[in-house]
Amino acid sequence: MAGGLIHQVLRRKLQSQSAVPALSWFTSRKVNEDVGSAGMRTVALLGAGVSGLLGFATIASADEAEHGLGVPNYPWPHEGILSSYDHASIRRGHQVYQQVCASCHSMSLISYRDLVGVAYTEEETKAMAAEIEVVDGPNDEGEMFTRPGKLSDRFPQPYANEQAARFANGGAYPPDLSLITKARHNGQNYVFSLLTGYRDPPAGVSIREGLHYNPYFPGGAIAMPKMLIDGAMEYEDGTPATEAQMGKDVVTFLSWAAEPEMEERKLMGFKWIFVLSLALLQAAYYRRLKWSVLKSRRLVVDVVN
Repeated sequence: MAGGLIHQVLRRKLQSQSAVPALSWFTSRKVNEDVGSAGMRTVALLGAGVSGLLGFATIASADEAEHGLGVPNYPWPHEGILSSYDHASIRRGHQVYQQVCASCHSMSLISYRDLVGVAYTEEETKAMAAEIEVVDGPNDEGEMFTRPGKLSDRFPQPYANEQAARFANGGAYPPDLSLITKARHNGQNYVFSLLTGYRDPPAGVSIREGLHYNPYFPGGAIAMPKMLIDGAMEYEDGTPATEAQMGKDVVTFLSWAAEPEMEERKLMGFKWIFVLSLALLQAAYYRRLKWSVLKSRRLVVDVVN
């Protein structure tokens, strides 16, 4: 009997001793597995982050190559709520257009009379229009004839048609500049950056013959060469004709051409705001006058009677 009891006690003690190492081994293995899985998750997250950054950089570079480099925002003086155009800059910009741009680019929506009172006097504009010859007609004999230009005539076209323009420019078609600042995203800043953004192509970028590198142009290769060069022309008012000054002036002129009614629209808007402010004050006074009797009335409730 005593031997049986001793045998049972020894067996239980051995079982407990053998269970502890097994339990510790299982626990340590589980901890190691948790640490390993956490490390794998960390590596996976880092890999996903790096892949995302590389993918974003690839998309950004591809977008830059397709749409051009993002242009900075410049503080144009006529963009304020009550700001107007710099008319001296419009005149200089028209001079830049005549001497630099008009040989390739048309402005088919602008007439000489539009310049009267904006950049030139009527006499100056008439003299300017008379310098060109316009094909008109037919006359009484049914034939076309040429005459000096008038205020009602549009700016002359540099080419007879699109095919002639493409042939003279190696297949590229110079766009009409009448609405160019409205036809391009962020138009004023884009045109200024394009005109002043010519540079040498970076390493690894090849530009085929006849094209020029400009990072602001979609694709980076543009057929138009650099046209604005310091001192390339002389302003009538003596302003130094630097590249940035010519770019600023011609963009101001093109902005006016695309939106000549801006000053009148802003002035009309200010007048309407002033009139509506007076109407609002009158309405507030009338409301206070009518409601003052009711709001100052005292009501007494007699609950007894």
